[in-house]
Amino acid sequence: MTTSAPYPAATARAALTYTGGTLLRAGRPHRVLAGSLHYFRVRPEQWADRLGRLAALGLNTVDTYVPWNFHERTPGDARFDGPRDLARFAQLAQERGLDVIVRPGPYICAEWDNGGLPAWLTGTPGMRLRTSYGPFLDAVARWFDELIPRVAALQAGRGGPVVAVQIENEYGSHGDDQDYVRWVRDALVGRGVTELLYTADGPTALMQDGGSVPGQLAAATFGSRPAEAAALLRSRREGEPFFCAEFWNGWFDHWGERHHVRSAVSAAEDVGGILDAGGSVSLYMAHGGTNFGLWAGANHDGERLQPTVTSYDSDAPIAEHGALTPKFFAVRERLAAVGGTPGEVPADPPLLAPRTLGITRGAGLLDALRSAGEPVRAPLPLSFEELEQSSGLVLYEAAPLLPPGRHELTVTGLHDRAQVFADGEPVAVLDRETGSFTVPGRGERVRLELLVENQGRINYGPLLGQGKGILGGVRVERRLVHGWTVRGLPLDEWRPEDLARAASAAPPDGRAGFATASLTVPGPADTFLALPGFGKGFVWVNGTLLGRYWEIGPQTTLYLPGPLLRAGENTLTVLELEHFGDHLALRDRPALGPAEEYVETFD
Repeated sequence: MTTSAPYPAATARAALTYTGGTLLRAGRPHRVLAGSLHYFRVRPEQWADRLGRLAALGLNTVDTYVPWNFHERTPGDARFDGPRDLARFAQLAQERGLDVIVRPGPYICAEWDNGGLPAWLTGTPGMRLRTSYGPFLDAVARWFDELIPRVAALQAGRGGPVVAVQIENEYGSHGDDQDYVRWVRDALVGRGVTELLYTADGPTALMQDGGSVPGQLAAATFGSRPAEAAALLRSRREGEPFFCAEFWNGWFDHWGERHHVRSAVSAAEDVGGILDAGGSVSLYMAHGGTNFGLWAGANHDGERLQPTVTSYDSDAPIAEHGALTPKFFAVRERLAAVGGTPGEVPADPPLLAPRTLGITRGAGLLDALRSAGEPVRAPLPLSFEELEQSSGLVLYEAAPLLPPGRHELTVTGLHDRAQVFADGEPVAVLDRETGSFTVPGRGERVRLELLVENQGRINYGPLLGQGKGILGGVRVERRLVHGWTVRGLPLDEWRPEDLARAASAAPPDGRAGFATASLTVPGPADTFLALPGFGKGFVWVNGTLLGRYWEIGPQTTLYLPGPLLRAGENTLTVLELEHFGDHLALRDRPALGPAEEYVETFD
């Protein structure tokens, strides 16, 4: 097991300290007025703009998670370039007068795929996640060896903007392995963190017991009843300042549910309650951004998967495309009342004019995907993890002999959704862990194909790290089907040439598959892409995977940021899984779905 240096005494070099229940910055009374903005949910070209909008809100700090799987897609290849350039993001924040809080996990939740943990790690047989299990700590230690010295170099004590670092993330909602939480604390310190360390857990004794560490500031995460949270923390931690490390002023959405909102009045009232209680606060989210590509996570309600939508707007004060909402101004007023110094209010970002785009249909679904995936043969279906694939689709094919008559076929261990085809014809869609369908037999072999989609890895709860694909098997009545050809289709890893090759690999089949549209613009600007009449699928812009769409909503437009476009001609490519529409449309406003007021209460 990898260990780190012993935990030293608190150092006077830390920018943030506290005494007698008062938070200090450089020895003077201070409030953290923070907002969450995740660099990995915003295009790098827009970081400066969005950070400027946080400053205009009256915040003095930005906080961000660091998703391990975003930086280290494959073991040993940790990257910090382009959209992963955490140092550049922090430096841009500093240029706008903002302190930075870093939340390195290793687990982050965040409605992010797998809670930020790499699939190559969670798919390791026998792995015990978020515990003091040696192989897990060894993997975290190697990742922290890459990450934490970079964070340490950005600390305020070294002239940078980082004033605090979080220990793990809401661990008290998961477990009570105190050896593990202390190990994370020591691993941070042993790699150079000298600024304020804190834990963040829900506002209950159970959660605080599981996640807090003696000697480290214990913060809370909640969306309501700030006075109760303040009383709980102060009763447990005399002399510590009250810090709401996440105030949920909005909420995220799942496919097939309603769009969650929270009124500006309600959010501002509870921000005021935190401030009236003498607290510091971080708005979760101040600007939500987008789950680009296939990075959206999922929840599980105990019966079925609840995949998270592509938008992470979160009904935040700063909308997904940067526009300032009524909530922005309501919260800004509350922050100004306690000494927040709002900057000049910027204009909303420019948008392209609405228009309709005709489509050209490309290769049919099954022919295209058969040509795009390298075939692997196995006696039983292989999981995504066995294929060393994190996300996307897997096409399974077998040829069972079916006697005359109708036969029930059953799929077990399905994660997450399968479209079933017999001799090229659609026969069923399955979206439960165990699902059945019937197929007619003629006394000959049938070409059985199951196109399985990973709809997002679970990011919260006891099923964290669950595998994807067909994890059980496929049966005809009681007989297992053997002899599979498996094609992995990691859509988020496709290069532009891979995408173009797949889209032109076969003739159209009229139902589903690839389609393209051309968009000519004089210069880049934001827009919202609608796909009327389309069913479910994925969209690329100039070879970059924008994200998923699904007609069940709630969102029916995808935010298309200007930096993905170029002056002149642009190509939009759609992979439709179910049924085509006849055109695409650019809209001048988002359509995030029918709204439902939601306030988290921990009841």
